Amino acid sequence: MRTVLFRLIGILEVAGGLYGFATMLRRLLPPGSLHNALPALIALAAYAFVMVAGVLLLEGSERGIRLSSWAQLLQLPLIATPIFSYAMHCGAYVDVFATLHLPVHPGITWLLGSEGFGLALAGPATSRLGLNLLALLSWLALRLR
Repeated sequence: MRTVLFRLIGILEVAGGLYGFATMLRRLLPPGSLHNALPALIALAAYAFVMVAGVLLLEGSERGIRLSSWAQLLQLPLIATPIFSYAMHCGAYVDVFATLHLPVHPGITWLLGSEGFGLALAGPATSRLGLNLLALLSWLALRLR
C-alpha cells in the first residue's frame, strides 16, 4: 500500500511540476516587467523543486521522501487576503477553505490534472483561508515509513 501511495504522489508531483514549469516558462518568454517576472521565476523554481522531488520519490530514494514532504508542505496553505495571497498546487488539489466575511462561509473545491500558483502582495476584497486537503493527506502518507 505504501508503495502505491508513494508512486501516486510521485506521479502527481512530476506531472504537475512539469505542467507548472512549462506554464511559467511560457509566461517568462515574452520579455515583460519585473512585476510579472518575479512571481513567475519563484513559481518556476518551486515547480522544478516539486518535479525533482517527484522523480526522486519514484526512484524510491530516502531523499525523495524528504523532498516530497517539503513539496507537499509548499502546497498546503491557501491564503487570499487583500494584503497577501499565496496558493500552489501540482497535479491535483482538494481545497477546504473558509471565506472570512460575516457570516463565515466554508467551502470545498477540487480539481485533478492541473497546476496553479498564486503569489501576490494584493488579493481579493473578501479574505479566504484554507488548506489543500490532498497535500495534507499526501504529507501524512509520506510520514508513514
